[in-house]
Amino acid sequence: MLDVVIVGGGACGLALARDLAKAGVSFALYEARPRLGGRVLSVEDHSSGLRVDLGPTWFWPDTQPTITALVAELGLADFAQYDPGTALLLAEGDKKPETRMTPNLHSGARRLAGGMASLIEALAKDVPAESIHLNAVLRDAAERGDHVEMRFDIGGEPGIVEARRLVLALPPRLIEERIAFDPPLDALTRNAMRNAPTWMAAQAKAVVGYEGKPAWRADGHSGNAFATHEQAVLGEIFDACDASGEQAAIGGFFALSIEWREAFEGGMPMLLASQLVQLYGKPLEGLGEQHVQDWAREPFTCSSLDKTPPADHPDYGDPLLRQSFWEGKLFLGGAETAREGGGYVEGALKAARRIGLRILDKKEAPIMIAGASEAASPEALNEASLARFREWVQSKRGPAFASYRQRLNFGLSNGQREQITQRAMLGAMEAVLKEAIAVLEGLPFDHSAVAVEKGRSDLTPLVQASFDGFIQELLDGVIDYNRTSCALSNFPEEHKPSKDYLSATLRDIAAAWREFSLDANQILLDKSVASDQQATRSL
Repeated sequence: MLDVVIVGGGACGLALARDLAKAGVSFALYEARPRLGGRVLSVEDHSSGLRVDLGPTWFWPDTQPTITALVAELGLADFAQYDPGTALLLAEGDKKPETRMTPNLHSGARRLAGGMASLIEALAKDVPAESIHLNAVLRDAAERGDHVEMRFDIGGEPGIVEARRLVLALPPRLIEERIAFDPPLDALTRNAMRNAPTWMAAQAKAVVGYEGKPAWRADGHSGNAFATHEQAVLGEIFDACDASGEQAAIGGFFALSIEWREAFEGGMPMLLASQLVQLYGKPLEGLGEQHVQDWAREPFTCSSLDKTPPADHPDYGDPLLRQSFWEGKLFLGGAETAREGGGYVEGALKAARRIGLRILDKKEAPIMIAGASEAASPEALNEASLARFREWVQSKRGPAFASYRQRLNFGLSNGQREQITQRAMLGAMEAVLKEAIAVLEGLPFDHSAVAVEKGRSDLTPLVQASFDGFIQELLDGVIDYNRTSCALSNFPEEHKPSKDYLSATLRDIAAAWREFSLDANQILLDKSVASDQQATRSL
């Protein structure tokens, strides 16, 4: 009998399979598609000679350490996303685009030579070919005492597979919608699955390749453009050339809804070509070689719930999706289950690491407390834990702003027209505070020398002080960015937020801060009670 069955051959499933193969664990990987990669999809463009990405394109070394380290470990070539030059704004469909200066629009993003599929191929090389099964759709899974029994459709034929443990490296919504469990998963977990939108599942992406060098660069443009008028086909556009800039390609995310993409399907090549010529001029006249991927039509990506895109950037990492089920025989993976990097390839790799450590009976690296030992005084231990927390908060200043920008672009691409800044900034701050609670839960404190007065731990103000200046720094960055943003220049209230708008935003953040403070205080009080109980038992 197999030790592990992995369902899902995307980045999470393959990274886990690679780790299990290295550890000598017997396993098999089953993928519903006829190819590996999941949402990672790179295709050949014959006009440019490039392999272009129709799924994930970028990773960010400053905020995504897992994929950054893996790219280096695998020896993959990477290069910076091209950003120098001006960006274009097409605010009205019947007028020429306006020019905007938008330095470092992609915040230090990098791409892989040969496309993101290079990562998938490198992971697959370390997985025995006989362990991989394509065209295999899982229908149901049942706990059978000491193992799990799974029923698949494999190449159209039914098949039963048994293993001691099952890992579902799939979007949670697809798991909840498509797979039957015996015994059923609890209602809270199923609800958490439904509340985890599949990242980019309702989106569509286009890349167009051209012969010769990129004409837009010769004209001083970065290739970045935003179209904000109601008839726009592509809303956000970017340079998709190779590292040298010798092979020309332009990419973009559709602004059209799922319904409109279906309605205009027949004329889409002409509409795409027309918008690109309107932006970049006659050098792009002619269709080029177009590649379109509509993820909403992918049954192994987009669930029924995903057909209605979320209004805001989703917050991932629900702890209910990171627990194991059936007494450690069932695990949920996939990018949407990760506490950090949720939805991105980074999140998929983090989920794979989390599950791999559990399967291999290892513990995740403990939080190291510099300057504290097992024999340290309560004061020294508490100060060391607070110092570790302050260090963590400091490390989140840059990522919080990056999260704001990602949420802002997500809102724009999903047709938001009001309170875009407010939603994006609040979401970014709430995500940091949510992570901060998880960090606090994992830090050791000795409460024997800590006072509690009127229901508040004396440690709570010290925890709060770790965020001194954090919100103001984020706000300053938001204001500066909005004033130079090409995408927001057509939204005056967002481009230069008024005092009233900023005050409303800060009131929302103040409410989130109050909730965080109450939760943090409760954690510290609970730790205090636990310490008292432990001391009583030792007497």
